[in-house]
Amino acid sequence: MKVKVLKPIFGETATKLVNTAGAFPETILIKKDHWVIDAKSLLGLLAISLQPDHEVILEVSDSEDTAPLDALLAIGIFEKI
Repeated sequence: MKVKVLKPIFGETATKLVNTAGAFPETILIKKDHWVIDAKSLLGLLAISLQPDHEVILEVSDSEDTAPLDALLAIGIFEKI
């Protein structure tokens, strides 16, 4: 799912995103340019330095369940495009 970043992702927002992703057993990937990181990795998330208006792809591996993506959208950091 392609999404747009609404808020800078560092500190509290990064922790909120990692904790939300961590609530699900599935692997949730965030893809930006040539980077592919696990949404449960705080260091990976900080390394890609997501800022407002950046476009990324959120993907759930090994599952058709949309609940993890819906939960990430519900925290208000991303907007589906």
